[in-house]
Amino acid sequence: MLLAPFRPKRFPLLLCTIAVVAAVTAAAFCKANKTVPVGAGVSAVEGEIKLPVIMYHSMLKEQKRQGKYVISPNTFESDLQYLHSRGYKTITVAELVSHVSYGTPLPAKPVMLTFDDGYYNNYCYAFPLAKKYNAKIVIAPIGYYTDLYTKGDADHATYSHLTWPEISEMMSSGLVEFQNHSYNLHSLGARRGASRKRGESTDAYAAMLQKDVGQMQTEMRDKTGYTPLAFVYPFGASSKESDQILKKMGFRATFLCTAKFNIITRDPECLYSLGRFLRPSGISSRQYFIKIGLG
Repeated sequence: MLLAPFRPKRFPLLLCTIAVVAAVTAAAFCKANKTVPVGAGVSAVEGEIKLPVIMYHSMLKEQKRQGKYVISPNTFESDLQYLHSRGYKTITVAELVSHVSYGTPLPAKPVMLTFDDGYYNNYCYAFPLAKKYNAKIVIAPIGYYTDLYTKGDADHATYSHLTWPEISEMMSSGLVEFQNHSYNLHSLGARRGASRKRGESTDAYAAMLQKDVGQMQTEMRDKTGYTPLAFVYPFGASSKESDQILKKMGFRATFLCTAKFNIITRDPECLYSLGRFLRPSGISSRQYFIKIGLG
């Protein structure tokens, strides 16, 4: 059945509300580890590397829209400046996997910068800053919204999502990597993100993940020629079976929202259920990074 062309400009208030709610609920469900870790880079154990992963979502200039899950472009630029001044080097998932699998060297002080949901404002504001500072970023878009806005894009920083041409352009820069955030599991209904519903059989749960997550893998491959290596759990919601199912699907890494440093070894298992630190607004780069252990 053919769908009528999508025209988001007719519904800016509704879509703006949806975008704000999505950003809030996305991180509201992330499980936070209250223990503040110390230090980054090479661990006390030889061969281990402590990897911090920073989690961003939306980025807007209007101060009234900034908050726990929306920062300003100036804040992101300040973060990049802070990390650079202290010798941190941004890395991608592909580089991380290559290190674990083949021993490819990582920088002495690696850090990963991730963006969830694939908002258009990532293209508008984060992408130019990544190019300005030669920084690598990792974006995990929601396939359904990428398809939706590709059909009729409003190019509105507040509520639009990335289109396939924008994704391809960002990828071609060599600075932006894309990973899988599900095709359409970014909701808090009967199922919370990619978690298992109560009473759902293991087979039914596996089939659901294979269908939805697999659809996003297929679209990424068909639209960009690239197949994501990692799955980023919507809301950080997973289940005890999910990593094993995704592993069988070929994923080399998964990301949660648990605030912790990741201990990277040569064991491939270390790349599953990786933790990330949420970056909120309202705190300077220096204060934020010292707070999470990157002083």
